[in-house]
Amino acid sequence: MDELKMDNQMDEDKMLREEADDKLVNDAFQRLLDSYLASRHRKKVDIITKAFHFARQAHKGVRRLSGEPYIMHPIAVAQIACEEVGLGSTSICAALLHDVVEDTDYTTEDLANIFGPKIAQIVDGLTKISGGIFGEQASAQAENFKKLLLTMSEDIRVILIKICDRLHNMRTLASQPANKQYKIAGETLYIYAPLANRLGLYKIKSELENLSFQYEHPDAYNSIKEKLRNTEADRHELFDQFTAPIEESLKKMGIKYEIKERVKTPYSIWNKMQNKHVTFDEIYDILAVRIIFTPEKREEEINECFNIYVAISKIYKSHPDRLRDWLSHPKANGYQALHVTLMSKQGRWIEVQIRSDRMDEIAEQGFAAHWKYKEGEDGEYTEDENELNDWLRTIKEILDDPQPDAMDFLDAIKLNLFASEIFVFTPKGEIKTMPAGCTALDFAFSIHTFLGSHCIGAKVNHKLVPLSHKLESGDQVEILTSKSQHVQPGWINFVSTAKAKAKIQAVLRRVNREAQKKGEALLEEFLKKNNIENQPAIAEQLAKFHEVNSREDFFMGLGSKTILLGEKDLDELNGKNSNGKIGWRKLVPFLGRGKKKTAASKQQELFVVPEKFNRKKPIYISEENIGQYKFKHCCHPIPGDDILGYIDNKHQIEIHKRACPVADKLKTSFGNRILDAKWDMHKQLFFDATIRLQGIDRVGILMDVSRIISSQMNVNIHKLTISSEEGVFDGSIELRVHDREDVKAIMKALKAIDGLQEVAQIM
Repeated sequence: MDELKMDNQMDEDKMLREEADDKLVNDAFQRLLDSYLASRHRKKVDIITKAFHFARQAHKGVRRLSGEPYIMHPIAVAQIACEEVGLGSTSICAALLHDVVEDTDYTTEDLANIFGPKIAQIVDGLTKISGGIFGEQASAQAENFKKLLLTMSEDIRVILIKICDRLHNMRTLASQPANKQYKIAGETLYIYAPLANRLGLYKIKSELENLSFQYEHPDAYNSIKEKLRNTEADRHELFDQFTAPIEESLKKMGIKYEIKERVKTPYSIWNKMQNKHVTFDEIYDILAVRIIFTPEKREEEINECFNIYVAISKIYKSHPDRLRDWLSHPKANGYQALHVTLMSKQGRWIEVQIRSDRMDEIAEQGFAAHWKYKEGEDGEYTEDENELNDWLRTIKEILDDPQPDAMDFLDAIKLNLFASEIFVFTPKGEIKTMPAGCTALDFAFSIHTFLGSHCIGAKVNHKLVPLSHKLESGDQVEILTSKSQHVQPGWINFVSTAKAKAKIQAVLRRVNREAQKKGEALLEEFLKKNNIENQPAIAEQLAKFHEVNSREDFFMGLGSKTILLGEKDLDELNGKNSNGKIGWRKLVPFLGRGKKKTAASKQQELFVVPEKFNRKKPIYISEENIGQYKFKHCCHPIPGDDILGYIDNKHQIEIHKRACPVADKLKTSFGNRILDAKWDMHKQLFFDATIRLQGIDRVGILMDVSRIISSQMNVNIHKLTISSEEGVFDGSIELRVHDREDVKAIMKALKAIDGLQEVAQIM
């Protein structure tokens, strides 16, 4: 009887849970429909409802790690695509169906038959780039990114929906173990946030950055959030006092406007604190003011921006070097606005951003969604030629190149993602957008590969300059060429654009391949002439003899005539036996004798990760086991730093700071090897830390510095370097400290010294 009661109770619980799930799913879908019906898009409710029911049936019975029904994820992605990016029915359907092909038995052909070729094509693109980001066997994200960009150049909605998918995954990241959180947060910061920024999705870019920051550096994130809360009342008061006379002036002008308070995000505040070596209290641009107006005539909106600028400049003094005009020449992501920095009555510089309602919508939601692809009557889109297309073409050219190294590829793309733009003119007066910091050679390659390959120099503003000359906004550039000029290896060091780097590397690879083939033929001929049988070990032995790193470099040297074969090479091979083969005695050095053995014996002390190692659990670093891990010189982590572990190719664990640039690449490309790592130290060991000092020189300042460090803080100074010139000194102090808290305490004490202007920690 009791068993029967238990079964009935279980059935009842199951029914209640299913009812709750159904209500949850139906409410979420109704919210999606309401958002879609409130948009400007044509109301294709039937196909969206059809896609929802299809996806719901396909994912039936599957749950996410958080415990909610899986269909909630596609609905959430569709909601973001509709409400936050402004996409239409085709994209909403594709978002609802984006995991169907990957996770169920349905194929792209099935979707094409039911929903049409356009939706199926977008879902196919999303399936290609997925690669199981949350799976244990996650493939290298650099390769996924490459696939993503390939599909993107066919239909940009693929990448827009992918960004929506990533945003929802970041919003629900709490259900993932810590090692997955670091991996996903890392690749979000490295790939998706700059990509969202490039596509004009500023709000999404900011949220992706903040969510990544929250998971990678939770203590720093919470600290900044708390400080923002504590200073909120002061900011509101400053905003009200600053905007009151501006509002009065705008009303007199008869402008329909809205003034918003814009607060710097925790991530951008933290970034500035790291880059400028300042505290939260020393950041003065946390508050900015945004004036959004509705023009009477759309063609007058640019003039109206300048009219508002003139009016507010009469109220407050403007900073002459901080006027940013993105009206006549919008940013490559479509952003248009006029930025001016004004001095408030409270003695604070405040940035004011002036933009029309249309400009604001493009800035918030992204021009790609609103006018790059506008859905026509048949669900197709029209394409406008603009800066984004140039960027897509550049990527396509890089992708067409025969398989560059995945990490080099990512770096090249990232160069262009992050680059701020300058405007450069051709001899005919045509304007070209280029990344800041680019050279004359970058400009040559941006016009045509042939022009770049044969470039010998340039005329900038009618003056002759070398290839490495850095261009500035407004420069007029004429490229000079010669047929006798060819790509040089050194060029790679002074180009900065992805296209130029890719083309130079492609040409050099082709030249190197030809030289290697020539070198192999020369060695074959040399050995044949001296009756020696050719074996792979011979090339390795001769490479070592000529002190080159590999047999490939040796062949290249032979082919390019920098290495010549002769009598000494025959002497090196004089251990050959009667049948013409190299004697065993001569091959012994390749077996790793001498120094290599010693290194191997040292490596045995390091912890080797076993096959069935639980990667979800954190590793704890203590005084007892610290010698078992590799501490890399790229970031010098010490106790107190946010850290992670990385399982290298030898199955040993490297320790990096989570903010380390090397760790960023590892998280992006080898996410399944990332481990959560924590400190368990008790101030017993000492670690090196370097502090940089800058300030106004005076008698006794060095004595004050050493007194605070040695006497007051009781810390040992390991090394001190200082120089003074024209009353300004610059120096660095190497200290032995227990942890990051020691460094913070020392820096705080040093900042109190009269004359010290900057105290910063060096990596």
